[in-house]
Formats: sequence, structure tokens, C-alpha cells
Amino acid sequence: MALRYLTIDFNSFFASVEQQERPELRGRPVGIVPVMAETTGCVAISIEAKAAGLKRNVRVAEARQLCPGLVIVEARPETYINYHRRLVTVIRTLTPETEVQSIDEVTCKLHDFMPTRPAAEKLAKAIKAKITHEVGPLLRSSIGIAPTWLLAKLASDMQKPDGLVILDDADIPAKLLHLAPGDIAGIGPNMQERLRVHGITTMAQLYAASMAEFRGIWQSVRGEQMWRLLHCEDLGYFEQRGGQTIGHGHVLPPARRNPEAALAVLHRLLQKAAMRLRHSGLCAGGLTVSVDYGDDTRWSGEVRLTETQDTIELTRALNQAWKKRPPADRKRGPFRIGVHLVHLLDLRLHTPDLFEQKTEEVHGRLFKAMDHLNKVLGKNSVYLGGAHGATSDAPMRIAFTRIPEPEIEEIDRSFQGRLKKPKPPAAEPEAW
Repeated sequence: MALRYLTIDFNSFFASVEQQERPELRGRPVGIVPVMAETTGCVAISIEAKAAGLKRNVRVAEARQLCPGLVIVEARPETYINYHRRLVTVIRTLTPETEVQSIDEVTCKLHDFMPTRPAAEKLAKAIKAKITHEVGPLLRSSIGIAPTWLLAKLASDMQKPDGLVILDDADIPAKLLHLAPGDIAGIGPNMQERLRVHGITTMAQLYAASMAEFRGIWQSVRGEQMWRLLHCEDLGYFEQRGGQTIGHGHVLPPARRNPEAALAVLHRLLQKAAMRLRHSGLCAGGLTVSVDYGDDTRWSGEVRLTETQDTIELTRALNQAWKKRPPADRKRGPFRIGVHLVHLLDLRLHTPDLFEQKTEEVHGRLFKAMDHLNKVLGKNSVYLGGAHGATSDAPMRIAFTRIPEPEIEEIDRSFQGRLKKPKPPAAEPEAW
């Protein structure tokens, strides 16, 4: 059977980029954090840190105890996105049809030009070599090749770091029986519990189950799709994640862990999300707000509204939701906050409110102009007053399911530089 898919998983991607950029970090355990604080968690860790027993999301203070000599580095999302784009460009020169799964994972469709195992291995090694030569030797990857994209993804996880695993139909399921069902993408904790209820706890039991059993366990056609993919039948990609939302979360630094500052940061997050909403050609029919407190308690609230792109309407909804939160308690101030736009609708399907249509048109032109100014002059050149005092909070972050577009979320640095750094007289040396 043809080996149809190749998945490339970049090992410890954020930390590897930092090590590529900064030679003094090479060979050392590195933790990447969103903010420089002992209470925050490591969003990524280097290969050396993993070898020392650290795992992603470990708190910085705990990580330092477990791994003396750990170097903590503040994340630079725009740098990681630039490297991601360079890597995808290199990969496409060798195998053009690629599907970006995340910031650190790409799957390539090989079609019929890769019928043999030696040819597949040659291609994988060529990709690794070209990345080393054109991007950098620290950008190591684990590659999986298999008859289906789901099996290729599974293969890419089987040998890390810097691995290469090829699975053809003769290898399946024998070479997978040491794995657990939860190692397969799309089989999370809830699905593992469903499988357990049906007496399936091992990979051997999973492969022995029939297509009808899969469909019954998943309670949808997705079960049949999973069965076919695991049994080497080629099917198109499908999304693993749930309903679409647009939003942002932020861990507040210690000085901002009070209700007033938290609300200002929420307005900042909302204005970022609203700009993305308009850029995506969507409207939101609801807004959710969440607050995690320092004592490990949590509150969340939702406000429904007529589908809109209007930041003013969304701001009103945010303020309305905020008023519903429990009374403030200084002993348990807000630690992590988030705002998400939900119940999204394609703008082309949106019917304007008959009585608010004129206001919607005026506000639409206003925010189109604001978005343009923020793209050209730099983020927060123009913003609504609710975010005042928090415009430097909540910088761009990268989620595993979304790669931000710096052109939308970040500043135009070259233009800002021309505004803020006038050229000195020709006789003086340029010092920046």
C-alpha cells in the first residue's frame, strides 16, 4: 500500500528557535514563559529540560527546583511565527501539498509518487537536511510516514527527538500495540472514558473493535472515520477541535491582580479579538468572560447578543458580564482572565437589525478606519477608553490550534521606527 502522508513535528519548537537564535542557550535546559514571573508556567521547554524530567506547563519556581541551571526565556511569538513560515516554505520545495496543523506540525500529502519505503525514507532525510542547511541545525524534527494522515501523526510521536518512523500496512497494528488509545489524536480523556466503559483500554482491543462499535462509541459518523483511518483507508482531514471561537486569555502579573486592572486588560483582550473577528469576516452572537482566582476557584459568565462585529456593542456586553461576577475579595484577586467571542456567524449570512442598521453602518466604517490605523501606525494607536492603562498588557500569544498573524495583531515595526526614531544628522553615527 502506498505511503500517502508525511507528518513533521518540530521538537520543542519555541525553545529550539531560541537556541538557534542564541548560541549561549545551546545544550542547556530552557523554559519559555509568557511573562517573567516565578508563578507562571512554562509554555514550552527544551529537549534538555525534558531529559531532566520537566514537562510543559510546569511552574517556574518548581521547575528551578527540579532542574538547577534552567534558563528562563520570555516568549517571542513573532520570531516563532517567522521561523514557522520559513520552515513551511522549505518543506513545500520538496513536497508541495502541505497542511499546517499547528505552529510546530505540518502534514504533507505524498500521492502516488511515494510507493516504496526507501523512497519515503530518502524524502524524509532530504527534508531534514534542507531544514538544517537553510533554517538551522537546532530545528530538529520527528517525521512520521504512513498510509493515512492520522497514522502519520501517530508515527511522528513515536520517536523523539529527531526521529523517523515509517509505518506501512504490514506494520499495522503490530508496531502500535505498545501504545495506548490516548496516544491517538482525537482520543482525549472523555473518549478514553467512553472506550473504557465499552471494555477497551488497550490498543489491541481498539483494533479488534468493529466499525459499528466505533460508530456507537463515538455516537456519530466520526467513529466510522476514525476506524477507517486507523485501518489504513485514506480519508480527508477533519478538525479535532470543537466549536469555533475567537478570544484571548492572559495571566496577570502580580501588580495587575486587582479588579480594576483586570477589567482594563479584559477590554484590551476584547479589542484584539474584535479586530480578528472583523478580519475573519465573522459576527459574534455572544461573549464569555472567565476569571481564575489565586485560590484556585473560577468564575465565568456569558452574555448573548444580536450577531455583531461592533466593538462598542461587544464592550457593553463585556461590562454587563463583568457586573455578574462574585463580589471582589482582595485575598483572592484575579490571577488569569479571558474573553471569547462565541456563536460566530459568517458576515455574509448576517441580517442587520432593522432599527439599528444605520448605527451599524456608521460603527462599521469607524472600526474599519481604526483597524486600518492600527495596522499601519502600530497596535493601540487608536483604542477605546476601556483599555486605557492596559495597552501594553497581553502581547501576542501562540495557541496550539491557532497561529496568529503578526500583520493583524502586532505593530508595523518599520513604520513605527520611522515615526519614533528620527534620523540623526549625517555627521553622527547611527547607534541603533
